[in-house]
Formats: sequence, C-alpha cells, structure tokens
Amino acid sequence: MPAGRLSFGLSRELWVVQVGIFLNHLGWGAVLPFEIIYLHEARGFSLGVAGLVVGTVTGLAVVAAPVAGALIDRVGARTIAVGAGLALAVGYGGLAFAQTPLQAFVVAAAAGAGNGALIPSQSALLASLAARDLRHRATAVSRVAANLGFGLGGALGGLVAVSGLNGFVVLFLANAVTYVIYVVILAVAVREDARPEPLAGGYRLLIRDRPFVRLALTNVAMIAVGWGIFTWVVPPFAREEIGASSRLIGLLLLANALTVVLAQIPVAKLAEGQRRVVTMGIASVTFVAACLLVVGADLVGLHYAYAALLVAEILVGVGECFHTTVLMPLVADLAPVALRGRYMATTGLSWWLGLALATTVGTQLLSAWPPAALLAAAGVALAAGLSALALEREVPSSIRLTPHPGDEFPPRPQSEL
Repeated sequence: MPAGRLSFGLSRELWVVQVGIFLNHLGWGAVLPFEIIYLHEARGFSLGVAGLVVGTVTGLAVVAAPVAGALIDRVGARTIAVGAGLALAVGYGGLAFAQTPLQAFVVAAAAGAGNGALIPSQSALLASLAARDLRHRATAVSRVAANLGFGLGGALGGLVAVSGLNGFVVLFLANAVTYVIYVVILAVAVREDARPEPLAGGYRLLIRDRPFVRLALTNVAMIAVGWGIFTWVVPPFAREEIGASSRLIGLLLLANALTVVLAQIPVAKLAEGQRRVVTMGIASVTFVAACLLVVGADLVGLHYAYAALLVAEILVGVGECFHTTVLMPLVADLAPVALRGRYMATTGLSWWLGLALATTVGTQLLSAWPPAALLAAAGVALAAGLSALALEREVPSSIRLTPHPGDEFPPRPQSEL
C-alpha cells in the first residue's frame, strides 16, 4: 500500500500529535465515566454535590476558554496547549486525594482552567499543521486516536474501579501522568505554529459573524447530549435504575469508543463532497434515537436493557463521527487566520458550556425523575438538528461542502464578517 494512503495524506508531525492525543485520552477515559460515582460512593459526597464538582471542571472551562483564545492568537497554540496539560495534571492528580467538597472544588478549578485552554489550543494547532483540504481528515484521525485511548481507558477503568477507593486513586493519578506525557510530546516533537499579523477587532468581529454564532449555539446542544449526557448521566442512570456494574459501564463506553474508531475515518471520507449541514443533521437524529433507547432500557428485562444500552452507545458513537467531521473544519474555514484562536476558543466554550449544562441540569433531573434527563436530552438534540439545517443559508457557498483532498476554494471575504 502506498505510503500516502497509510498516512491518510497527513504529515509526520500531525501523526506525532495524534500519539499524544491517544495517551491523553487513555488516562481521561479511565476516570471520566467514574467521576461522579467516585465522588459519591468513595468520598461520600451527595449526588448533587458530586455533580457540581464535575460541573466545576466544565464550568471553569467556559470561563477560561475566551482568555485562552486571545492568548493562542498572541503566543501560539502549542504554548497554550502545554500550559493546559500541566493544569489538567494538577487538577486530576489533586482529585485523587480530595477528601472534602472544598478540596475537590479547588482542584476541579485547576482542571477546569486546563480544559478551557486545551480544546481550542489543540484544535488551532491541528488546523495550522493540516492543509485546508485535509482538515476534516486530520480531525477524523484525532478522533480515532482520542476514542481508541478513551475506550481502552474506560475498559481498564472499569476493571480497576471495582477495587474501591484505592482503585479510583490509581485511576486519577494515572490520568495526571498521561497529561504530563502529552505535554512532553508537544514541547519536544512539535514545532511552534506560525502566527499571522494581528487583526483588529478580536471578539467583536467574531460576535458579528452570524453563521459562526449559530454554529456555536448549535454545538452547545449537540455536545450537551452526545457527550455530556452519555458520559456523566447515563452511567449513574444505568447503575441506579438498571443495576449495571462498574465493569459493564466501562464496556459500554468501550463500545462507544470503538464505534468511533471504526467509523470515524469512513464517515469523514463519505462526507467529502457532501453538504455539511446534512451531515450534522444525521448526527442529531442518532442522538435522539439513542436517548429514547436508554429510556426504554429501564422498561424491559435485564438482558434486553443491556442490549438497548449497548445499541444506544453505538448510535451515539456514529452520531459523534458525523458531527465532528463537520465542526472544527467548518470553524477553521469560517475564521480569519489571525483570529483562529478566538474562534476555536469560542467553539471550546460552547463545548464546555454544553458539558456543564449536562452535568448540572442532567444530574438534578436524574435525582428528581431519572427518565426526565433522557427525554429532555432527546428534545434538545432534535432542536439542534433543526438549527443545523437552518445554518446552510447563512454559510458562504464556497464552504458548504466538505472538500475532497486537492480541492481549492477562495478565502472568506472580510466583508462577510
């Protein structure tokens, strides 16, 4: 097989970054589905307080993201990604030893600041390293690396978590170590990204960009359902309402991640030449179906319930592939190069806002009436799909389709901002 096909058209440097993303998500995947369970069962926090601690990680990311965007445009994406990784190492390492809610909130704030900076800096770095017609492929490979790490981490986490408090501590410390390794890879093996001349206007130009604002708001809803609900709300729902074990929860997350690993690159290639808003609409429909399946799982026998949960996680994984194939490449196409950090940071803000809403609102609905969290999520996903379809009339015609490798299209006129 030709080397170009093996590399998927991406540079060696991009592949080095993908290795770092894999290791990062290996540790994160091990702790993510068990964050609320750990704080609630091992540390004795109430379900509501545990949800608020995890919500702090996502909520602080919302605050940190806009600051990170301006810093990315000023000092570079790689530098900010390194700082974000170190903050996440401190935050998750601290959660391993947090014995009181106050201690947990303090270290969760450090993790939140790191999260707010990591997504936009990593996205901006990938966009700067990948050619414009290959960004959707670079995004696809990063998603495969992330989900392979996430899925393996989730499965390992499910095995380690059964040993109780000590197992949870090991998981959180291992996650901190993977962030440190990721930082080393970025600092040693990746060149600093080139930065263009500053462009006056900053976030004022971004706010006037109506297509981008609609895309960011739509993304809040999609992330809240496809990532937030199915990461933090479905695991405790499955445990409390259906009786799923920690091992099964880890395997469900593995099924979701393996779906992305297997489907992401084919979906990215399938999307080439297709309308981006339709691709996002397909993601919305799969999220709606997955939410309804989880609700139905509580109404049938145990074995059927496990099967329904498994199918729901696979559907969500497919939906994630369709959504992410479009999201970051479209943001990069909409953004002036000199403001790419701000655009990516605002997208990251929408990401973390969606996760924060899912953890805080979702866990409260879960406490009041468990099916309400999933039914509300289905309605949100449907609204997001309709919003995505309405986006097409606002997006410049030159970037409405996912490009084929080798396609060329003109830069977006500044007058459209």
